Amino acid sequence: DDPAYFYPFLYDEEEFPDLLQFITPQYGDPNGALSAWARKFLDAEAPTPTFNVLSQMTRRICETFAYRKRYEQGTQHPLDTLQTGSGTCRDYALLMIEALRRLGIAARFVSGYLFVPSEEGPGHRGGGSTHAWVQVYLPSAGWIEFDPTNGIVGSRDLIRVAVARDPRQAIPLHGTYVGPADAFIGMEVGIRVVSAEQAVEA
Repeated sequence: DDPAYFYPFLYDEEEFPDLLQFITPQYGDPNGALSAWARKFLDAEAPTPTFNVLSQMTRRICETFAYRKRYEQGTQHPLDTLQTGSGTCRDYALLMIEALRRLGIAARFVSGYLFVPSEEGPGHRGGGSTHAWVQVYLPSAGWIEFDPTNGIVGSRDLIRVAVARDPRQAIPLHGTYVGPADAFIGMEVGIRVVSAEQAVEA
């Protein structure tokens, strides 16, 4: 009975005005490459189970794109991520968001942290620093988390700090030092995410 079980689906007319900003693409796609890539996740004959579209896109990015750390500020254009087949977690998130918006699915950018359960166990890409992923809005289900960097569906190991229409609205704090060069010694920042049980043991 879920109205969004199959794609395409319609948002409720009362919800649509609030979701419009998350459905409207924010980045150009002059030759339709991004739209064409998004349509690859649809079955040849409609309708397509909506979860299949979302989970397959999440896994495809995780399995076929090359993850690389990039220390420059900002997020690269989704077309650059698509053409190079590489990027950071924020680049992957923006690619998926823009692809879903071209299918008329509401999506937004999430910034936060990633819990890596064990150093000995299977690791996640993007741990140890800020992390980015996607939230998708589905009627009667609400906002659901998808992490294309690690192929995670749902909020497992994801610690949400901020959500925004565009990554530029969720940039980390930054600053500038003014003064003599020899007065600045340096700064080191480390992030460690632990479970509540681990925190009590420590």
